Amino acid sequence: MNHFMQVKDVVEGYVNRDDWRVQENSNTGYSFSGLMLHVAGHAIAEYTLQHIYPKDIADAHRKGYYHIHDLSFGIIPYCAGWYLKDLLLRGFGGVPGKINAKPPKHLDTAVAQMVNFLGTMQMEFAGAQAFSSVDTYLAPFIRRDKLSYNEVKQNMQRLIYGLNIPSRWGSQTPFTNFTFDIVPPEDLGREHAVVGGKELSATYDEYREEMDMLNRAFMEIMMEGDANGRIFTFPIPTYNLLPDFDWDSEIADLLFRMTAKYGTPYFQNYIGSDLDPRSIRAMCCRLQLDINELRSRGNGLFGSGELTGSIGVVTINMNRLGYESKDEDEFFEKLLHYMHLAKESLEIKREIVKENLRKGLLPFTKIYLGHFNNHFSTIGLIGMHEALMNLFGFGIYERDGLIFAIKTLRFMREVLRRFQDETGNLYNLEATPAEGSSYRLARLDKKMHPDIYVSGEDEPYLTNSTWLPADYKVSVIEALAHQEVLQTLYTGGTVFHTYLGEKVSSESVKSLAKKIAENTKIPYFTITPTFSICPEHGYLPGEQWSCPYCGRKTEVYSRVVGYFRPVEAWNGGKKEEFKMRINFNLNAMESRWKVYRDVAKNVAMPEVNIGSKEEKKVQLILM
Repeated sequence: MNHFMQVKDVVEGYVNRDDWRVQENSNTGYSFSGLMLHVAGHAIAEYTLQHIYPKDIADAHRKGYYHIHDLSFGIIPYCAGWYLKDLLLRGFGGVPGKINAKPPKHLDTAVAQMVNFLGTMQMEFAGAQAFSSVDTYLAPFIRRDKLSYNEVKQNMQRLIYGLNIPSRWGSQTPFTNFTFDIVPPEDLGREHAVVGGKELSATYDEYREEMDMLNRAFMEIMMEGDANGRIFTFPIPTYNLLPDFDWDSEIADLLFRMTAKYGTPYFQNYIGSDLDPRSIRAMCCRLQLDINELRSRGNGLFGSGELTGSIGVVTINMNRLGYESKDEDEFFEKLLHYMHLAKESLEIKREIVKENLRKGLLPFTKIYLGHFNNHFSTIGLIGMHEALMNLFGFGIYERDGLIFAIKTLRFMREVLRRFQDETGNLYNLEATPAEGSSYRLARLDKKMHPDIYVSGEDEPYLTNSTWLPADYKVSVIEALAHQEVLQTLYTGGTVFHTYLGEKVSSESVKSLAKKIAENTKIPYFTITPTFSICPEHGYLPGEQWSCPYCGRKTEVYSRVVGYFRPVEAWNGGKKEEFKMRINFNLNAMESRWKVYRDVAKNVAMPEVNIGSKEEKKVQLILM
């Protein structure tokens, strides 16, 4: 009877919308399919916590000391980047009892196989699915078929619409990320092109004209939106800004027009940052990775390098640790303790996922990946700003707050490096998106400690990772300077969102993107305007809750952690964050680059002592 009552509560909590988790993920639609995911996910999450993880690991999650992500999918991996060239070489299939498709010979077939592949793989992973160098790999099909521009555009329309249909559990669209090169990277450009499963005599570097056609078509479809002018949420496009990127080309003009209108693209900075596109692509064939150094998963927050990704993600609640610590030493002792629990949970999950791959629970992954040796165990953090407020009484925007945040990230990097050495598995440090956990953990913080500091006035939330608080008024240049010294310390995904109140000129957007790429080490950034959609009149710039032409209610769009969804679909904590957000003013150009860089150089590296379970401790040696 008790078990039935639990099921009854779960079902009715969803149907009556009493459970805030109905809107935990803004990509999930309220529907019968959503109910199925909610109920099944609840069962799998409870199974995972009760029967897979030891009590101390499960209790730390339940109490909110950290958040184990995607427990509803607790026995399968988190995210993956796939090798598009492999799909083009072998076609889609290979699973016994399922249909097989030969390698595609034409662009329309390649597009269809990409949609089917990503939709299928999404069912075997909890999170994002990514393809890299999409324009480079598809360009040869355009020449082979002698396609006109309109035919290429029709194929891009087919691709984009296909990836925005709710086709996965929970009435969700597959969470997809595409990376575009614009021009072939030097190493990839020398490779022989593939069409119909066979290598051609021509190399990818010889298809630049076709790449331009494909990029132009893709951008135009994304800029047009759907029949009502609504933005296409997926695929999230990431554009590689390489040193030879032509800022004055027609493709660049179109790219920044799209950015100014919808803010769609992510930009991966290979100009000013330390990222190397060759090492990210090489991840798929690097058989012996150096576990003595922390490596980047590549392709930003929602992407992954080819044939890599994350096994699982655990986000540590820094705010709770800050509140419950009497001083800096205790804070790092607690952080080390919960990082160890996170590591143990990820090691357990890795073994479960490997076993499920062996058993055949992930049939397509077994064909196209085969192992998880190049998949990372990901640990992130949330609420660094709030932790500082509780521990010291000042925020991350203060000089001492920035110093402590840098020290914390360096500490975590060293611990993760030692985890790699101990386990032989890859670990990375990520500024986890934390769409639902920022709200969940803040609610648990207030429940356990009513006087704890959290962000938000009407609803509580925690500021993502080491970001500046949403309501902190600062120029975009000062924000970039502050975040540069922090975001370059992450080895997993991280991003700088340049939030703007409304559409700005494409020339202003291009100028800003160029300054960020050439003058900062920020690895991954967006330029994010707010806009609205009227059912009758389509796109409206800025935040307009009713249409100025017909008075009808509109959908207001902005980025929720990293992808565009209507604000009304966000959970309560993220709605509160949007309400408090102060957008950047591009005209305010005050700069404090040198101050922040000097701070970063002068911060001591905490020395970490990791011994037996009884002897774990931390010694901070300030040099």
